[in-house]
Amino acid sequence: MQALYQVQFEEQSLDDLLQQFVQDKDYPHVDQDYFRLLLGKGLLQRDRLDEVIGRCGEIPAAQLDPVEHAVLWVALVELRDCIDVPSRVVLNEAIELTKQFGAEGGHRYVNAVLDRAVIEIRSAAS
Repeated sequence: MQALYQVQFEEQSLDDLLQQFVQDKDYPHVDQDYFRLLLGKGLLQRDRLDEVIGRCGEIPAAQLDPVEHAVLWVALVELRDCIDVPSRVVLNEAIELTKQFGAEGGHRYVNAVLDRAVIEIRSAAS
């Protein structure tokens, strides 16, 4: 989420972001393949993810708080590309991240968007 948050303020390549986060002291404790998947797809498919946000929410993606925007990108990638992760887990993690780092009450908006997105994404996948 932090890398996708950051790229909203300064455009960076996937390689640059990976290099930056590989340097982090906590990186060895991270599921590195999963991190690369979420970052890569989140970064490279932002426009498609924003289309989903536009269909499932009332606020245009460009007007979202950057934390909520980054959390939604990560959650949408998980919903679409990590079918083995239960929808409830994706939603709960997104809500908790937003509660911790986002604007006050932002978790309610993230929850509403993802509730709609689950129906769209997961029903299309089955």
